[in-house]
Amino acid sequence: MTLPSYTLGISPCPNDTYIFEALIRRRIGAPFTVRTHSADVEELNAFAEEGRLDITKISMAAVSAILENYILLNAGGALGCGCGPLLTARPGLAESEYPRARIAVPGYRTTANLLLSLHGGFKGPREAMIFDAVMPALLAGRADLGLIIHEGRFTYAQKGLRLVLDLGEWWEKEKGMPLPLGVIVVRRSLGMDFALTAQAAVRASLAHARAHPEDGREFIRSLAQEMDPEVMAGHIALFVNEYSEDLGGEGREAILALLRAGADEFGSVLPDLPLFAG
Repeated sequence: MTLPSYTLGISPCPNDTYIFEALIRRRIGAPFTVRTHSADVEELNAFAEEGRLDITKISMAAVSAILENYILLNAGGALGCGCGPLLTARPGLAESEYPRARIAVPGYRTTANLLLSLHGGFKGPREAMIFDAVMPALLAGRADLGLIIHEGRFTYAQKGLRLVLDLGEWWEKEKGMPLPLGVIVVRRSLGMDFALTAQAAVRASLAHARAHPEDGREFIRSLAQEMDPEVMAGHIALFVNEYSEDLGGEGREAILALLRAGADEFGSVLPDLPLFAG
């Protein structure tokens, strides 16, 4: 029997490849197969807005724009404490220059950029670029401040950059809840039964990764931007946690809080639709 096939968008970051490797390589008994598109999350955000993917990872900041066409899964996302974006400064930048400094951001639709807007303390012009171009832009003097995400949080200090603000820490203190960074969404037109089937498959894929970590190592390394094994292991340990298996009530509340904060910031209205599968 030929199984139905769906498009799957993931980032090349180790947390995504760790979670999805078993599903992608058919190590679990999912009742469907996937055709994988690996891309920077800002590209995935744009693809979701265009409705080009069946199942995809997206930034929390992009969720409000796609809710009419996609529903959120309770598994596979990135949410937690101590894992937020870091605002860093180039060497030699004076503190007095921070409020109006030029800022490199890893995409306008990213959660990092949304959090910076919600904070409100940095009013300088922003330039969007691929996340792994932010640190080089700072070191070359093309930007003064830069939002670091993904593996960069493990390496920015070694490159001589200075921490200005931990936006995840700021959010956690302001809201008293974990920070949602990214979620997995499924096209609503595929139906709730399929969304629940996809959710179960994501959980099974994560369970396989935890039980057989050696299976995915080569796949994870092949796509990782930062090849150092310790950095990859640290990335997975930080971003793959209990919320990756099940958002639970606390995770769903955190997602709603960020969605509402973003809607308030930009004067938008969230559609009156079910947000989560199940």
